[in-house]
Amino acid sequence: MTDSEIEITADLVRELLQEQHPDLAGLAIREVAGGWGNQMWRLGDELAVRMQRMAPTPELQLKERRWLPVLAPRLPLPVPTPVRIGEPSARFPKHWTVMTWVHGEPLDYTSISRGDHAADTLAGFLRALHVEAPAEAPTMSDRGAHPKKCTDGFEKFLQGVAPGGIAADVRAVRAVRAVRAVRAVWDDAVAAPEWEGPPVWLHGDLHPANVVVSDGTLSGVIDFDAMFAGDPAWDLAAAWVLLPSGAASRFFDVYAHADETTIRRARGLAAMKSLFLILMGQAGDRGLPGGKPTWGPAGRAALDRVLAA
Repeated sequence: MTDSEIEITADLVRELLQEQHPDLAGLAIREVAGGWGNQMWRLGDELAVRMQRMAPTPELQLKERRWLPVLAPRLPLPVPTPVRIGEPSARFPKHWTVMTWVHGEPLDYTSISRGDHAADTLAGFLRALHVEAPAEAPTMSDRGAHPKKCTDGFEKFLQGVAPGGIAADVRAVRAVRAVRAVRAVWDDAVAAPEWEGPPVWLHGDLHPANVVVSDGTLSGVIDFDAMFAGDPAWDLAAAWVLLPSGAASRFFDVYAHADETTIRRARGLAAMKSLFLILMGQAGDRGLPGGKPTWGPAGRAALDRVLAA
């Protein structure tokens, strides 16, 4: 096996804990479904072990270790924060981190029933997060910039999904209209002016698998390995990607810091993110590696909200 193909088991996690954090080795260990670059294991009731898996380099975990302790104290929702560091070893030559566990069910497995509360909660969370980032904050080469720099990615996603995935189970003419509508949303985002403010802190990857829900509303935000500084529109796309129908308007009223051009960019980015979710769902339905069956319905619902806005 190559490093990226190391089988991560409960026994391996326990052995690593015994070697580096023996006081935690007696806690119950349970695998957590999902994960991509990292695999999660629940550790007792309040902790989790985040194991570097497919991520080719440790930068994503090191970024979470460096910045989450800085950001978490000012955020109004629970987020995972590092409590112990796991170093590469002969037994496991990659990084791993013990983090706090964020209670709730991932949104791709459930739904939000309290839309107004969720809109207020998400707006408050992003207002607290979206402050000017320091010069040394991480950046991303493929995210955080104006949508016009992501046109190739949008076209790839659109061609991969269209026409059946956008307008499933309807006549072809309606599918073609749906494709045109999605492209119109994207073109409007590309035509919108660029962000003129300073780069702000962003979660960077807000989609249904990266937030958790309790009592019908948002109760936590997870998976910050994509965090970076950039245009807030990248996170504001969550108004359509996460919230139920009709909640986006309330969200922007409460957020209160997004002008019309930022909302246009955010809506286009929401369309692109929705297409990606649909593609990942299709891959999951076909049993392809990395596919996520629960993401397809979430992506189609999100795209419906984008087109209805």
